[in-house]
Amino acid sequence: METWEVSVPDDRAEQRTCLICGDRATGLHYGIISCEGCKGFFKRSICNKRVYRCSRDKNCVMSRKQRNRCQYCRLLKCLQMGMNRKAIREDGMPGGRNKSIGPVQISEEEIERIMSGQEFEEEANHWSNHGDSDHSSPGNRASESNQPSPGSTLSSSRSVELNGFMAFREQYMGMSVPPHYQYIPHLLSYSAHSPLLPPQARSLDPQSYSLIHQLVSAEDLEPLGTPMLIEDGYAVTQAELFALLCRLADELLFRQIAWIKKLPFFCELSIKDYTCLLSSTWQELILLSSLTVYSKQIFGELADVTAKYSPSDEELHRFSDEGMEVIERLIYLYHKFHQLKVSNEEYACMKAINFLNQDIRGLTSASQLEQLNKRYWYICQDFTEYKYTHQPNRFPDLMMCLPEIRYIAGKMVNVPLEQLPLLFKVVLHSCKTSVGNE
Repeated sequence: METWEVSVPDDRAEQRTCLICGDRATGLHYGIISCEGCKGFFKRSICNKRVYRCSRDKNCVMSRKQRNRCQYCRLLKCLQMGMNRKAIREDGMPGGRNKSIGPVQISEEEIERIMSGQEFEEEANHWSNHGDSDHSSPGNRASESNQPSPGSTLSSSRSVELNGFMAFREQYMGMSVPPHYQYIPHLLSYSAHSPLLPPQARSLDPQSYSLIHQLVSAEDLEPLGTPMLIEDGYAVTQAELFALLCRLADELLFRQIAWIKKLPFFCELSIKDYTCLLSSTWQELILLSSLTVYSKQIFGELADVTAKYSPSDEELHRFSDEGMEVIERLIYLYHKFHQLKVSNEEYACMKAINFLNQDIRGLTSASQLEQLNKRYWYICQDFTEYKYTHQPNRFPDLMMCLPEIRYIAGKMVNVPLEQLPLLFKVVLHSCKTSVGNE
C-alpha cells in the first residue's frame, strides 16, 4: 500500500477524505487522495480493461454507501478527479509503477475513449504492431498528451463566454469570432455536491505552521519595480510593449532566483538540481506569481499600458491558433484564481509544489524531491482545510490549477515572440473588463 510520507496525528488522519466517495482516505493513490476501496476498484478496472455501463444518466451519486451501485460512474469520477492509470504496474502487483504527486488531467475525449473501451483496443493494437519494446510512461509528466484540449472539454451546460474578446476582435477586424473560441474550457470537474465528511473543528500542526511561515518569508511580495506608467494620449508601439514585457520577465525571473536561496530546504538539494529545476519551471513560476500575488499590478498598470497599443490588421490576421488557445486558458485561469482569492500561504505552497517536480530529466535526487513535494502537498492541504473549513473543494481546486499552469507555460513557448504583445493585450483587456463589470 502506498502510504503518506508525512507523519500526522491519528485524529487528523481520520479527517482526510477520499475525493471519489468521501470515505476515510488512507493515502495518495495513483495521484490523488483516496480510500482503499476506490484505489482497488480503479486498479482492477484498468488492469482488467473493464467496460461498464450506467443505467441512468451517467451522473450517479458517489458516497461510501452508494459507490458500488454504479461502477461506470465510479470509474468516471476516478478519471475526472485525476487518478493516473499509467501509475499502475503492468503486472498488477502492489505498488505504483511511477510515483505521481497530484492529479493527472486528461481531456473529456480521452476519458470517453477509456470508458468505452476504445483506448484498450488501441493499446492492444499498438503492442501487436510494435512489440513490447518500450516500457516508459510519460503519464506522470505534465505534457500535452495528458492535458485537455479546449475543443474536447467544452461544456454546453457550464460554458463561460470569453469576456470582451468577441467585441475586441470585431472592433478591429469586423468579423465574428469562430464558435470554437467563444467559450472557455472548464479545468475542474470536481462536483460541488461530492459527499464529503462534514467539517470538524481542528488545529494546524505547529510544524506545518512553521514551514508555511518559512515559505512565505522566502517570497518577495513587494510591488514590482518595473515602471509601467504611460502618459495619457501616448500610443504604445508593438516594439515598446514587447520591451516592457521583457523587462517584467527579467524582474520576475530575478525574484525567483533570489527565492530559491531563501527556501527552507535549500541546503537539502544540490546546486545542479536547483539549476535543472529552475530552467524547467521558471515560466510556470512567473505565470503563477503574475496570476496571484502580482495580479493587481499585472491586470491593473500593465493592462493600462496594453490598452494604449493598437495592433495592425496584419498582426490580427496572422495571430496563431496556438496563441488563441493560450488566451482562452489564461482568461479562464485568471477567473479561477480571482474566484478562489488565493492567500499568500497557499500561493507559497503551490509554488513550492510546482517547483519540486521530480519528473524533470537530469535530476540527481529525484526521490528526495518526491519526499519534499509530498511534504508541502500535505502541508498545503492541512492549511487549506484548517483555514477554509467550509470549502471542502478548495484544496482540489488549487491543486488542479497547477497542471493547467504547466500546460499554458509549455504552450506559450511556441507562440511567436512578435505575437506576445497582442496576446497580453487581449488577455488583460478581457480580464479587466469582466472583473470591472462584476
